[in-house]
Amino acid sequence: MKAPQDYEELIRVIHERYEEMSKSYQKIALYLTQNPNDVAVHSVNALAERCGIHASSFVRFAQALGYEGFKELQGLFQRRLSTAAPGFEARVKALEEELGSRADRSEYGFLRDLVVRDIASLQAMLEQIDPEHLAKAVGLLEAAETIFLIGQLRSAPVVDLLRYVLTMLGKRCVLLDPSGGLATHMARAMQRNDVLVAVSFRFYATEVVNIVEEVAARGHNIIAISDSTLSPVAKGAAVLFAVPEHEYSFSRSLAAPMCLAQSLTVALAARLQNNVEEPRIPTVTGQ
Repeated sequence: MKAPQDYEELIRVIHERYEEMSKSYQKIALYLTQNPNDVAVHSVNALAERCGIHASSFVRFAQALGYEGFKELQGLFQRRLSTAAPGFEARVKALEEELGSRADRSEYGFLRDLVVRDIASLQAMLEQIDPEHLAKAVGLLEAAETIFLIGQLRSAPVVDLLRYVLTMLGKRCVLLDPSGGLATHMARAMQRNDVLVAVSFRFYATEVVNIVEEVAARGHNIIAISDSTLSPVAKGAAVLFAVPEHEYSFSRSLAAPMCLAQSLTVALAARLQNNVEEPRIPTVTGQ
């Protein structure tokens, strides 16, 4: 095949061929799409170590896309970097320089490290989220008769927050809870004007993926929050928010997806209350 000539074309080709790739190639594809700035500046050996795959697989991956070697593919990422915003690692380094490096392993030190990385993730998300996608998602939530929510494993706290806030805003919600094994059957009760909000990160919960695929096949609108445009819940989504999960040392934080979920509900409150200046989320204790 003819090798893609720019970064945008490369990403499009990766998406088109992703389902046909081997497991190792899919892992490389995920890393490339989630960490484009790192791909531009690190050697193939360093990237392979971070990805947990042998460097020769990166070379063969590039050749499978029509390049002579990985260097040629990497050139597309380097050209993109010349006009791109700072990457996650660059942000972390800048914040560490501003706040001072942690020299100990105290309890406070762990807190500091998490805060630094969360700030970097939030900054990156702010630049990556499409304002039109936010507006479309809020419109779908506003128009929905019932909002179905699903998120398991690490994603569960995000949908729990959504259920609470949406309920307090007067929206009818159904949490597709895995207990009892009824989530799939509950999803089949969705009506034409309902919407599904699905939250899933690696490693994607099988039941969540299956429900998303079934709901999409029936033509229902889906708002997906995931970690990549290559996520299995991305394909059928009317709106996808890809919040990349970067390399981590001891924790994967939910700060960015929780902030995104809260922003959707605040924007929805502004519409429902016709108040863009000071929308309020009611609380149980305030009733």
